[in-house]
Formats: sequence, C-alpha cells, structure tokens
Amino acid sequence: MQIAQQLQDRRRTSLHHDEHWNSMSAEQKMALYNLLRFGYRLLFVRHLPSGPLAIIAQQHQLSTIDSRGEVDDNPRIRLRD
Repeated sequence: MQIAQQLQDRRRTSLHHDEHWNSMSAEQKMALYNLLRFGYRLLFVRHLPSGPLAIIAQQHQLSTIDSRGEVDDNPRIRLRD
C-alpha cells in the first residue's frame, strides 16, 4: 500500500503517518483505500469540531475526506508554503 508523505503541522512538530492514519474514521480509511490506486496519498488529518478531516492529494490536486467518508474534489482550502 502506498503510504503518504510526512508533513509538518503548524506547531512545527513532525507527526508520523501512522498517527494521521489512526486518527481517521473507518469511513475515511475506506474512502482513501479506494483512492490509493489512483495515486492519492494522505497528507495529514485536521481535527475539527465536526470530526476529523483528511487532506489528501493526487499530484498537485488537493481533496478532502470528511468523517463520513465523503470526498470533496474541490475543497476550499489552501496549504501554507
């Protein structure tokens, strides 16, 4: 299985991929698993009041997976440089 790259979160501490994976809901994991064959990778997970939000990418295209496993291919997010 293709494993996502590690990114630094805004606190400047590096989290291991497993920590992001483990914080995802089962629905998010299933959705991501289905997208891995298309070249998607998990970047990180943000913890929001509505539940975890997985940020994923396919090359330079960002997408999100909400806690119910719904994929948004055109999210209104921007990553910091």
